[in-house]
Amino acid sequence: MPSLLVDKRIILGVTGSIAAYKVADWVRALRRDGASVTVIMTGSATRFVAPLTFAALSANRVFTDMFDPVAAETIPHISLAKDCDLLLIAPASAGTIARLAQGQADDLLATVALATEAPVLLCPAMNSAMFLHPATQANLATLRGYGYRVVEPTAGAMACGDNGPGRLPEWETVRHAVFSTFAPQDLTGCAVLVTAGPTWEPLDPVRFLSNRSSGKMGYAIAAAARQRGATVTLVSGPTDLAAPADVETIRVTTAQEMHDAVLSRSDAMDVVVKAAAVSDFRPADQACHKLKKADAAATLPLLANPDILLALGQRRADGAPPLLVGFAAESRDHIAEGRRKLHAKNLDLMVVNDITGADCGFAVDTNRVTLLDNNDTVEELPLLSKEETAHRIWSRVAKLLNG
Repeated sequence: MPSLLVDKRIILGVTGSIAAYKVADWVRALRRDGASVTVIMTGSATRFVAPLTFAALSANRVFTDMFDPVAAETIPHISLAKDCDLLLIAPASAGTIARLAQGQADDLLATVALATEAPVLLCPAMNSAMFLHPATQANLATLRGYGYRVVEPTAGAMACGDNGPGRLPEWETVRHAVFSTFAPQDLTGCAVLVTAGPTWEPLDPVRFLSNRSSGKMGYAIAAAARQRGATVTLVSGPTDLAAPADVETIRVTTAQEMHDAVLSRSDAMDVVVKAAAVSDFRPADQACHKLKKADAAATLPLLANPDILLALGQRRADGAPPLLVGFAAESRDHIAEGRRKLHAKNLDLMVVNDITGADCGFAVDTNRVTLLDNNDTVEELPLLSKEETAHRIWSRVAKLLNG
């Protein structure tokens, strides 16, 4: 599937930290997303992981020495610096951070960092006391001032037995930062609210009415908006998904809770994307105790849940913020149903998807959608990952925001 990283040239700088072994899998992940990866290792890094490991995983030569006689005529510290779209340094040790902050050029990685005009992304990893030391914090502040982006380490148990901040960030957090580097920043300054997942409508303490939504599409939309510079609030029904990086996530259970969470925040938003599969109905009565089979009625009285998107459309004048994007999961008459909902709910954009396909819809990682707007424009997107689908949707929203 297309990715923001296709054909991007990434240099991965690996320094002397026990966390070096973790980034071996990052090389594989970057290549799966379409990037070309070249690894530079400091001398200390080679004490933890053999260069052969990274050579095999990257399918490229690993560089360790600024004065390597092999292809010396290419001047590696200059050619590598120029042939680079992103310099990712992970793990970034305290020593390397100090070296970069002082502008030293005493090894290949530090020299490439000085010579490159590409963005630099740092992932610190070290003992908690070392990370919290004023010298390290001052060095990181200096590097931020140079324009380096720092992915903050997490807290937890260290290899040395200490517990605190300094653990190498998880790959999903770093991946989000890498994608943000290459994503268009066309939503900078925008406040965005996204809903995702199903809702659960309780019948008794054990049972509930719901649907097959996994939340994957809504979470991808929230993550993509943040990557493109928006301030994002995600209102999520029950899912097993981890909250997207750097996104305020509000957990709700029922349709009424989602209704209240969305409407109480919508006036402060520039864009609202309703990707959640909200239950249309709830049981008329909720039992306090588990219903026994012998006592259960043959019919289940239902009440209609509030239509959140309709309420949002009714609250605003035509064309006034927030810009409203709806989702319609349909099994037949997709375009007609999508267009009807677009106009009935006073929306700006409707995303219609066919839930009958095995490779799109619920609980899969791909989707095939059609975009409808008020100019009767119909844009059919091909089968894409939900991540790429989300970026295509935001590209269309960005055009609408710009008139």
